[in-house]
Amino acid sequence: MANQKYARNIMGHLFEEMAEMLETGKKSGKIKIGLTTHGCETGIEHWVRAAENSTAQSCDFEVVLIGPKQNTGLLQFEAPSEEQAHKKMETMLDHGIIDACITTHYAYPIGVASVGKMTTMGKGKQMYLATTSGTSAINRGPAMTLNALYGIIVAKAMGNEKPKVGILNVESARQVEKALMQINDRGYSICFAKSMRPDSGCIMRGNDIIAGTPDVLVQDSLTGNITMKMCASFMSGGNVETIGAGYGPGIGEFYERIAMVISRASGEQVVENAIRFAAQLVRGDLISVAKREFQSARSAGLTEILDQMHMEKNDGKKEASVITPLGEPVTHGITGIDIMDVEYAMQTLWKNGIYAESGMGCTGPVLLVSEHNLELGIEKLKQSGYLVYEEKEC
Repeated sequence: MANQKYARNIMGHLFEEMAEMLETGKKSGKIKIGLTTHGCETGIEHWVRAAENSTAQSCDFEVVLIGPKQNTGLLQFEAPSEEQAHKKMETMLDHGIIDACITTHYAYPIGVASVGKMTTMGKGKQMYLATTSGTSAINRGPAMTLNALYGIIVAKAMGNEKPKVGILNVESARQVEKALMQINDRGYSICFAKSMRPDSGCIMRGNDIIAGTPDVLVQDSLTGNITMKMCASFMSGGNVETIGAGYGPGIGEFYERIAMVISRASGEQVVENAIRFAAQLVRGDLISVAKREFQSARSAGLTEILDQMHMEKNDGKKEASVITPLGEPVTHGITGIDIMDVEYAMQTLWKNGIYAESGMGCTGPVLLVSEHNLELGIEKLKQSGYLVYEEKEC
């Protein structure tokens, strides 16, 4: 009898929603944020309380639970397994029953990756980690270039129209920097962050993660996932994620769901933060923002630049053998070169009669040249398209 009454309440609620949509063309009342509860490792009761608290404190959204039945006044949809919860969640999103959903252990299609939201440990600043799960592209350089766009989309949907973009100092960072600067020069405006470390430009160091130097921190999804986990669980010793708002919404050019990910180890506060994050993305019309930004970036040559990056990854810089100039003492470093390009850059200098050796400095790969060849070496590399400068002390 209780189950029948419960089912009637749900159906009544849905029919009321549908009638309002048919009559006015829009949804009535509050934004609906779904939350699946399967897989929770910190106690479902804590996630339910986070949902109840968020709903009670809001005047424009409410949380809908999807999963095993709970003792709560929130609207619920039962699902016997995580797989069923995901299917139900997707159906509800696609039919407009809910506006966004927060879940765990969710697989996005290729081309879609999630942008997380973190509160930095050093200064309590909000920073978007682009990206933290999913795969935006198969090759690393194009993937990170798209990740930058994904982060910008989320930041703009959250109300930041000019987010500062920084690129974490990982493999392909320099390649991505070059691509983003080309897109910027061709009309898609990007505001680049400046590292707190001297002479690093928009390439972010570990210090910048703690300080929250950029608004959008670009990296590959695996690194972003690790960054999120370390920051989120730092205060608990790694057991529970207590900081941040989860791994965020999946973004992709043709992806039209606001499907967000949190960790199974998320604490109550993180779940509350994720719910508010989801509600703000709905208010900010994330899907429309994504369509607009993709169109603008494509108009600025994004497609051609990504194609060129793929070509360079596959065969772009194969060179015939180059004669090595006569050796000489090398005491000055040229930096700003990606690890994947350092050998090609060294051969560029050799072809111009400049002796150089490759090495590794504290900010990444360097080419070592003599003092009298330093300025000429930088000039020749810039002419070949490298964004280089003299290495300074760390």
